[in-house]
Amino acid sequence: MAHSKNRATDGKITYPPGVKEISDKISKEEMVRRLKMVVKTFMDMDQDSEEEKELYLNLALHLASDFFLKHPDKDVRLLVACCLADIFRIYAPEAPYTSPDKLKDIFMFITRQLKGLEDTKSAQFNRYFYLLENIAWVKSYNICFELEDSNEIFTQLYRTLFQVINNGHNQKVHMHMVDLMSSIVCEGDSVSQELLDTVLVNLVPAHKNLNKQAYDLAKALLKRTAQAIEPYITNFFNQVLMLGKTSVSDLSEHVFDLILELYNIDSHLLLSVLPQLEFKLKSNDNDERLQVVKLLAKMFGAKDSELASQNKPLWQCYLGRFNDIHVPVRLECVKFASHCLMNHPDLAKDLTEYLKVRSHDPEEAIRHDVIVSIVTASKKDLSLVNDHLLNFVRERTLDKRWRVRKEAMMGLAQIYKKYSLQAEAGKEAAKQISWIKDKLLHIYYQNSIDDRLLVERIFAQYLVPHNLETTERMKCLYYLYATLDGNAVKALNEMWKCQNMLRHHVKDLLDLIKQPKSDSYNKTVFSKVMVITRNLPDPGKTQDFVKKLAQVLEEDEKIRKQLETLVSPSCSCKQAEICVKEITKKLGSPKQPSNPFLEMVKFLLERIAPVHIDTESISALIKQVNKSIEGTADDEDEGVPTEQAIRAGLELLKVLSFTHPVSFHSAETFESLLGCLKMDDEKVAEAALQIFKNTGNKLEESFPQIKSVLSPVLQQKAKKGPPRQAKYAIHCIHAMFSNRETHFAQIFEPLHKSLDTENMEQLITPLTTLGHLAMLAPEQFAAPLKSLVANFIVKDLLMNDRIPGKKTTKLWVPDDEVSPETLAKIQGLKLMVRWLLGVKNNQSKSGNSTLRMLTAILSSDGDLTEQGKMGKPDMSRLRLAAGCSILRLAQEPCYHEIITLEQYQLCALVINDECYQVRQAFAQKLHKGLCRLRLPLEYLAVFTLCAKDPVKERRAHARQCLVKNINLRREYLKQHAAVSEKLISLLPEYVVPYAIHLLVHDPDYVKVQDIEQLKDIKEALWFVLEILMAKNENNSHAFIRKMVENIKQTKDGQCPDDQKINEKLYTVCDVAMNIVISKSTTYSLESPKDPVLPARYFTQPDKNFSNTKNYLPPEMKSFFTPGKPKAANVLGAVNKPLSATGKLQTKLSRMETISNASSNSNPSSPGRSKGRLDSADVDHSENEDISMKSPSETEKPSRGRKRGTAANQDDKVQESKPKRGRKKAANTSTDDAEDQWGEDSSLAEASMETEDEQNSPPKKGRRGRPPKSAASKDEAPSKGRRGRRKTAPPADEENEDEQEEEEDDEDDAGSENMEAKPKGRRGRKPRGEADTASDSVESTPQKRRGRPPKSQTAARKASGGRSRAAANQEEESEEEMDTAQQSEEEEDESMDSSPKVRRKVGRRDRR
Repeated sequence: MAHSKNRATDGKITYPPGVKEISDKISKEEMVRRLKMVVKTFMDMDQDSEEEKELYLNLALHLASDFFLKHPDKDVRLLVACCLADIFRIYAPEAPYTSPDKLKDIFMFITRQLKGLEDTKSAQFNRYFYLLENIAWVKSYNICFELEDSNEIFTQLYRTLFQVINNGHNQKVHMHMVDLMSSIVCEGDSVSQELLDTVLVNLVPAHKNLNKQAYDLAKALLKRTAQAIEPYITNFFNQVLMLGKTSVSDLSEHVFDLILELYNIDSHLLLSVLPQLEFKLKSNDNDERLQVVKLLAKMFGAKDSELASQNKPLWQCYLGRFNDIHVPVRLECVKFASHCLMNHPDLAKDLTEYLKVRSHDPEEAIRHDVIVSIVTASKKDLSLVNDHLLNFVRERTLDKRWRVRKEAMMGLAQIYKKYSLQAEAGKEAAKQISWIKDKLLHIYYQNSIDDRLLVERIFAQYLVPHNLETTERMKCLYYLYATLDGNAVKALNEMWKCQNMLRHHVKDLLDLIKQPKSDSYNKTVFSKVMVITRNLPDPGKTQDFVKKLAQVLEEDEKIRKQLETLVSPSCSCKQAEICVKEITKKLGSPKQPSNPFLEMVKFLLERIAPVHIDTESISALIKQVNKSIEGTADDEDEGVPTEQAIRAGLELLKVLSFTHPVSFHSAETFESLLGCLKMDDEKVAEAALQIFKNTGNKLEESFPQIKSVLSPVLQQKAKKGPPRQAKYAIHCIHAMFSNRETHFAQIFEPLHKSLDTENMEQLITPLTTLGHLAMLAPEQFAAPLKSLVANFIVKDLLMNDRIPGKKTTKLWVPDDEVSPETLAKIQGLKLMVRWLLGVKNNQSKSGNSTLRMLTAILSSDGDLTEQGKMGKPDMSRLRLAAGCSILRLAQEPCYHEIITLEQYQLCALVINDECYQVRQAFAQKLHKGLCRLRLPLEYLAVFTLCAKDPVKERRAHARQCLVKNINLRREYLKQHAAVSEKLISLLPEYVVPYAIHLLVHDPDYVKVQDIEQLKDIKEALWFVLEILMAKNENNSHAFIRKMVENIKQTKDGQCPDDQKINEKLYTVCDVAMNIVISKSTTYSLESPKDPVLPARYFTQPDKNFSNTKNYLPPEMKSFFTPGKPKAANVLGAVNKPLSATGKLQTKLSRMETISNASSNSNPSSPGRSKGRLDSADVDHSENEDISMKSPSETEKPSRGRKRGTAANQDDKVQESKPKRGRKKAANTSTDDAEDQWGEDSSLAEASMETEDEQNSPPKKGRRGRPPKSAASKDEAPSKGRRGRRKTAPPADEENEDEQEEEEDDEDDAGSENMEAKPKGRRGRKPRGEADTASDSVESTPQKRRGRPPKSQTAARKASGGRSRAAANQEEESEEEMDTAQQSEEEEDESMDSSPKVRRKVGRRDRR
């Protein structure tokens, strides 16, 4: 050993055997050869070879000289590095090198050589691998722990390894690198920030994407050293997050990215960091909160993340950011929700409440993303979302922003198609989302054309995909139609109707273009272009595109022919698809990818192309119906009872027969319909008859064999079938057969001779048949009809009460409980009216006689004979029939002219009838006639009388009708500028004089200066003026003001010499004037034109008379509060069918809650109908006599519409007032009526116009009007205090045959749907409960009319008062709700303070 040491000190180098001296004097090749031998020698040595270690000590020192470490040849350097690595292995744990600088140089040298690992295809790669393996196995770098520059050495090593790692390396290379680096972290005293940065930088997304292998290496290293490196990571985040020392590291700006990556690698690395994030979530810096939220969204939403359960405080703190003040933060939270719902369904409950709030967020983007999140999760798996979340999407279909509405609608459509049509999650899932189809179709009630077009697209692509094979498509449509609710069915029918109408408009345009050009050509084409434009989105921009399309059609015959084929009634679905492709291909341009003109054309083609219905489709649909009839269909599997499926199928065919009649022209279809006529189900046979009527115009010539079989069936139905089938049988004969007169004669004669009042039940069908014959062929049967009406209908039927009615306190009963005699009398009235409508002239004065008869029925409360035999429900039915009959006659100009003002006012009072169902049905008929512009404008004023209706829903419906009619007339005037000569009959502002005149003659208006009565007048006027004044179009406020001023200069046309009536007229004018002044700032401007007053209602103004007097009492001034009127929306509920009594309205029974509801959205459309009630829940009649109740059971009436401060105290005013009476129409005694009819002369020429209206039974009654007054017995009414009481909700009823006939057969589909009265609603307290006692001796007899009573019974208690109170609470909306529950003491006190008035003496005492 001593000998060896001496050699070391001597500096003599010993080389392995066979190796000569290695110096700079030899060539590179020789040096490499000798070094390889040295490497081999060192590789073979182990740590136990002490002699060899001493022997080669100088060689080891020599190899570490600068000559080798800085040698220019890489092969030399590599071999030297391998030698040095082995030297460290052999001499471990003590290295032969003692100088710190030398050690640093050696390890930096070895690190540089490791760069050779980068090239895996190099010939020397194995030696580089050996070098790595050696130093990793020996942990050679651990020697550096004692060096001052160790951090620099380790950092350079880490950087080198992360740089050289690539996808060419195998697992062993990766493993050795991890071993080498982890030993430094785990066995060292500390980890410097620089070294930590070297590792963490590979986790930053930008680096991660550049070198995935370096990321994997860092990930493996961190996993291996998690426990050792965690304190240093924590310290780093503490410095940056808590102390804000961003200078400690260049990675400070990537701190949140690093947290996410570290959490994904090993959550234990962040045990002490996560609580710091909770603090950061509450930072005042918006951007910082946003970054933390983005980070945590990824951490919580990761698939296998358990962070929410492990760190609940952080989870709750994160949820709080859903309500952050900063919009991007809330947006990020919402976007995270979908990932969270998909990956962590258990967190859905926590998210629901926060998503609910965000679904009402003021920011459109956030509401949009709430929908996206929920829909995305739903499409992945429906079980991931609960019903509450889906309901949020449902609500957003009525959002005020189109983008949000569209997303919600499309999302629901996609969910429906996936889980209902494709049944990807089974029947339970399909059942869970069965409401979607109804909701989507309800949106068709919206006014926005964008909404309606999207519904049409959704229907064609998702509800009934047009690309399905025909049989499958019709099966899908069949069962969809069978499972839709009533409102959705009506929407779908309307959709087909609108598409068909647009198809006809386009066909008209094509016909116009083919005509030779004339002077009026451009004007006519432009008019049609405008009509088409209104059926497309954004009419302002679309107008130019439609004009351009018209020009293209003129110039391009090929496109014109394609479009003609498309709108042809015989176009098949396949043809339509080809035509659409050809047209779009022809109009498109590859050079112009964004072509607004082409987009508009696509919209148009999408609406008019018959993609669902053609002859083949109808045939397939008929076969599907036949399968259900035969019992071979899948009805039960589809969840539809067979009977319901058959009915729905026939209803569907009936609707399609209106829009696609040509598609029914096949023998197979008609034969199937013949089979339906023979079925026992009345509804099925009825629908089949309607289909024949709509489609059989060419049946006689094209299908004679069908005609020969059908003819006797129709005759049999007309003679002995149910009333509705008889009606349609007559219309079928009229529509299909050329020799209709012969058929009519064969039916008329036997029926006419067999009429007998002894059997009333068998009289109803003959009267129905004869009524329709009288309308369709009045000239053919002129003489017998005149005799029939005068002798049989009037004398025998109407003027006699044969069977006493049931004694009941109810005012309305279900159809099946109405006596046959009453039903026969109603048909008798209808026969008279139909006859007059057929004749269409009043030359024989039959119209006058009929009107006197009808007003006599109204004057006598429905008991024409006044013998007291009739029951109250029967009287209600006859009042309704009489009122609706007058409305029908008023739609014919020749009869409108002879209706006196007294008769008009008496008819108007039906809308205030005491029976709720009468009020409701009459209002519907009134609205229908007005919407068709067939009823004169003065009938629009009738709705002002609804202002005092105690039922909130009736008031709301009346307002909707006013809005719809006013907007309809304004739109009509815009489109038809040439009708200026008819302005007085169309301009909605002209309703004001009629409303004023009607209120002047209101039986409630007794004392001219009575404050309470004037407040009622003010409410009624504001009811209509609020809508008229919502928009000041063409300075209409000044026009209304001028009109009222002009009225004040005239006298009442009905009673020009009655001073009191004229004083009332001027007082009502002052009320109207004060309303206009208080609600408008432009009333004083110049009126655009001088108003023309209706001559029948007002006298010509006296030029010598200047009426400037103010007739209002001073106290009234406080009740005119200034302020702008609310904008009036056209509400969809006006068009929807009223809910059938006794039918449950689920899904739609609550208003859709929308904080961001569109001003275009229809608050009362099916999806948003408010306060609808299943009348099956009600176990007592609305119209039961209140006298049966004890005072303690009577609830305090609640207030209605908001008024001024002073007005809110009005309800406390209780005064006495005489009961009201109604003037009896002149000459209404039995003898007079008979004489009038006996004097009638021959009829005039008949019209063949069909009339099909008013067959829908009134399901809810009108408001309570007082029974017949005793004024006829005692001219001065007895004293008494007036008090309206609200009638209780109607009892559960069943729909039967409709009472009134509809104007066209389309209405029949929805005619049975009557509006259910809201549960638990309370009547509005009257403005004036009573009048002063001094007024009770008023000498002028008043027309008596039934206002509904205002106080409400406590009959709720019998049917569950608690549940109704709860229902009340749920049904609160934008309008002021009725007052909450009052104590029994308050109720008693209220009732005591307003004693009930006996408003009638005798048999119909309203106590």
